[in-house]
Amino acid sequence: MSRQSAQHTGAADRRVRVLGTPVDSYPPVAPEAERGSVRRVTMVGEEILHRPCRAAVEFGTEELATLIDDMFATMRVAEGCGLAANQVDVDLRLFVYDCWDEHRVRHVGHILNPVLDDLGPAGRNLLEDDEGCLSVPGPQLPLARPDRAVVRGVDQHGRPLVIEGTGYFARCLQHETDHLDGHLYLDRLAKRDRKEALRRMEEQREGVFARRHARAQELGSRKG
Repeated sequence: MSRQSAQHTGAADRRVRVLGTPVDSYPPVAPEAERGSVRRVTMVGEEILHRPCRAAVEFGTEELATLIDDMFATMRVAEGCGLAANQVDVDLRLFVYDCWDEHRVRHVGHILNPVLDDLGPAGRNLLEDDEGCLSVPGPQLPLARPDRAVVRGVDQHGRPLVIEGTGYFARCLQHETDHLDGHLYLDRLAKRDRKEALRRMEEQREGVFARRHARAQELGSRKG
């Protein structure tokens, strides 16, 4: 999911939760992003984005750890706050996130085989906010989603996780779970808004790609 502009200026001394657990301190750039390599982000229309992803059945592997690191690096370069595995052309129920909520808490982590709780109308309110997608580069359009989300799954070692989010982080959890079910945020828009998003994407994507390329080069030079 695209990051909101207000999320770009996070101070290092604000509260952070890693895999749902509060930590005393955390670096401005997630360690996974520092270790990872940037992969190509798939685009709307590619088949892998439009079908459900397969469940993870192997955990604790070097391949999985590398994928998570690469997804964090790719998300950072693409200026995102969430990224699903099928957005780097991998058919796996996995997403990563580095996202702020409305209480200025930063949430960082990953989750495999996520399932959203059905909170029912008593457990949430609808909140309309701008939403964008790294696989639809450029536009952000208003979309109403529940303002609270609870997602259950496991970490890369197969240990159970329960991640709760409110506000924009709740939106992120829902957006990324949608990806793994084969849906983009475009699918939730009215037909006219969907056409407008695709029109804006055509206008803006070259500029977005140029920024991503520059950020990827910057990341490569830091590692060199």
